Amino acid sequence: MKKKRKVTIVITARPSYSRIKSLLDAIDSSENLSLSIVVGGSALLQKFGKTIKQIEKDGFKVDALANYAIEGDTPEINSKSTGMAIVELTTILNNLKPDLVITIADRFETIATAIAASYMNIPLAHIQGGEISGNIDEKVRHAVTKLADLHFTASEESYQRVLQMGEIPENVYNTGCPSIDLAREISDSDKKISIREIGGVGPNFTLNKDYIIVMQHPVTTEYGHSSKQINETLSAIMKLKIKTMWFWPNIDAGSNDISQELRKFREKNPKQDFIHFFTSLPPEDFLILLNNSLAIIGNSSVGIREASFLGVPNISIGSRQLGRESGENTIFIDYKSSEIVRAMNQFKKFSRLVGSHIYGDGFSGERICRVLESARYPYEKKFHIGNK
Repeated sequence: MKKKRKVTIVITARPSYSRIKSLLDAIDSSENLSLSIVVGGSALLQKFGKTIKQIEKDGFKVDALANYAIEGDTPEINSKSTGMAIVELTTILNNLKPDLVITIADRFETIATAIAASYMNIPLAHIQGGEISGNIDEKVRHAVTKLADLHFTASEESYQRVLQMGEIPENVYNTGCPSIDLAREISDSDKKISIREIGGVGPNFTLNKDYIIVMQHPVTTEYGHSSKQINETLSAIMKLKIKTMWFWPNIDAGSNDISQELRKFREKNPKQDFIHFFTSLPPEDFLILLNNSLAIIGNSSVGIREASFLGVPNISIGSRQLGRESGENTIFIDYKSSEIVRAMNQFKKFSRLVGSHIYGDGFSGERICRVLESARYPYEKKFHIGNK
């Protein structure tokens, strides 16, 4: 019997799981590939939703845990966590001995995975390379592109940009973003999301397509400004007085400042009856929540990607997503409550926007899996696969 090729995927945060889930399913069902999963970072931490529980609940076997997240959210801590992640992942990859490692997007764990695999001469595939955005993420993303051997871009512009960076054309594929696969699957769902079922903190109101989602993360290159920035958003929501599902921020530098301001707000407004706070949801449930919302506000790439596909209005605040390809669903504004209110009132004129396929048609996981099945193993350092 032909030996299956072992593919190891590193998942380090709740968005990483959403972006890769359809590919996990495809590899897990493949007759030619063997899947191993490493979970680390904030995906192991309760205060960020402990994504590992959802991964295991969905039926995936986790083969190794990477414990490297250091307490704190300063730039120095992020740098140290990156170093710790390299050390931990090096040991794990040495034990797992994969034929290929897949790293996702643009976080500090992404470059840690890329460095560990590259120096161990393990072929590396990168998903979502070639994109432009604000924050340090763009630097990380481009650095990982130069470390990777195989590239799966999410859009045509990104595909062309990776080629311009000098990567071998035969090893670059425009497959679309796997996160769009989940958006396609739930687009016709009639499932209802109930606050009582998902938990969190705040009033238990009914969700009848009359609410907005807020998902605002710190910007590491603007460290020290997170408190002021999040208070502008809080001020806007208080003026709008629309039912709001507010997600807790991610682990990046400045996260504690945002969390502190949200806690202060809750203490000062114990009787507010239209904002509900929580940490995370299963990927499909989150997308159903998004699909049935009036709009998403903040600076998450979800507004650029999944919301664009679903036709959900996206109010993108600040620099975190500047430069990304976006559909007609997105308005870019500054950290000003008045601009947030004005943008929301502008979107109220539309019941729903036309969806966009900038980031794929919803079959990316299958496409990536087919490439992984047809690739020649073991790889030489400068291998040629062919893009047919």
